[in-house]
Amino acid sequence: MHTAVTRFGTVVLLDRTGIGASRLRLPRDRCRIDPGDSLLPAGGKDCSAHSALFDPSSRRLRPLSVLTDTWCSSGQFLANGTLLQSGGDLDGLRKLRAFSPCPLVGSCDWLELDSPLLADGRWYATNQILPDGSVVIVGGRAAPSVEFYPPSRPLRAFPFLATAEDAQMDNLYPFVHLLPDGRLFVFANARSVLYDVDSGDVVREYPELDGGPRNYPSGGSSTMLPLDPADGYARAEVVVCGGAQYGVFLHRQTDMPAATTCGRISAIDPDGAWAVEEMPFPRVMGDMVMLPTGEVLIINGAQSGSQGYEMGSNPCLNPVLYRPDQPAGLRFMTLTPTTIPRMYHSTANLLPDGRVLVAGSNPHYFYRFAGDFPTELRVEAFSPEYLAADKASLRPVIKAAPERVWYGDEFVMEVEVPLPLVGLMEVNLLSAPFATHSFSQGQRMAVTVADGGGDGTPYRYRFGCKAPPDGRVAPPGYYMAFAVNQMVPSVARWVQLVL
Repeated sequence: MHTAVTRFGTVVLLDRTGIGASRLRLPRDRCRIDPGDSLLPAGGKDCSAHSALFDPSSRRLRPLSVLTDTWCSSGQFLANGTLLQSGGDLDGLRKLRAFSPCPLVGSCDWLELDSPLLADGRWYATNQILPDGSVVIVGGRAAPSVEFYPPSRPLRAFPFLATAEDAQMDNLYPFVHLLPDGRLFVFANARSVLYDVDSGDVVREYPELDGGPRNYPSGGSSTMLPLDPADGYARAEVVVCGGAQYGVFLHRQTDMPAATTCGRISAIDPDGAWAVEEMPFPRVMGDMVMLPTGEVLIINGAQSGSQGYEMGSNPCLNPVLYRPDQPAGLRFMTLTPTTIPRMYHSTANLLPDGRVLVAGSNPHYFYRFAGDFPTELRVEAFSPEYLAADKASLRPVIKAAPERVWYGDEFVMEVEVPLPLVGLMEVNLLSAPFATHSFSQGQRMAVTVADGGGDGTPYRYRFGCKAPPDGRVAPPGYYMAFAVNQMVPSVARWVQLVL
């Protein structure tokens, strides 16, 4: 249901409690008691894991212990690399949890925080780290409000979310993007606003995006395109893709075709308006993953129905590459299909080696390992075209990079390439988002143009790079730093941006 890549290259996998035992066992001394789960033995003792730490390089797994219900919760990495996890259902509704990552062989595990409790119940909410390292938690079911972690600012009403609700909700898991001017772009249903997180004011309402609702349960996705120093990091474009027609969830129209369009808008431009593009396939419950090249992978989901249990049909097996710098009408490229349907409760995350980890799919209220669209225990890695063998002569290797950089500072990166460089090398910083319900919370990319030359060693180069100017462009925390040569990325090094 939820996934996040840690700075150790491991992946946190997180499902929910309350639906019986999973197939992964906990150590005997880590069992939990849940008397409210009728599928457990008398007494509610549950010795199965509902979270795990996965190492893609070794394909090994270690069970983790989560005690409260994380069903449809939210999350975000803090500046120190700790994963903050918020809300859920039942005993998890107002809970905060923390996971401080370690290598797979370590002993790190979930910590359920006794305090603070969330000021409002957060079920289907969205988290976004802010320039100062705090986290804003936006919305949720019956929660048209925002609050902060740490709770240094009071709970605030956010009436926009209430007005964006319809008879089937469509305002849950709002798409929240931190713009490079420090304000938030918030999208719910088919509407969006510019929100001043400091004053609590809605500064502007954007035009409505045609094509039906896009948020849960209508299951579109969204990302912000890369922020580039070429325009002073002043341009921020948001893309919203896919969704379902209004009424599909309400009337359980599981065979109704999904939306075929993407909308793209310049969020800071005072005259910004939606430009609508047609995707190659209708898609609901898709995931949009920012790649180190600045392109966007659209993967997972269905071609009919909506989010929700037993609500989707006709899986969309073909990933699509969205190339934002190409002319309109030529931006989509259809890629190699999978054979595994990835329906409701699927995720996709960029890995440091440039692959995309694809996991999940459980469109049933309980675990169901047979029949149509069973609870899926297999994970896959999708390899974009830049990992093809014929690109090997372009692939850079980072030989030296700093572990920490400060805003606005210059830093040096040493890179080797098999052939002499032609053109500029980019060093692109990509965050590690929290992926759930077709939206990667906190996903962003900041471009750094590297300037330098050879150091006397054949095809080895030293580049002077300049860190982003402040936390509005890239909030503090750990980023995957990729060297990119002619649209072919290296394996990333983890770099911490420090306030």
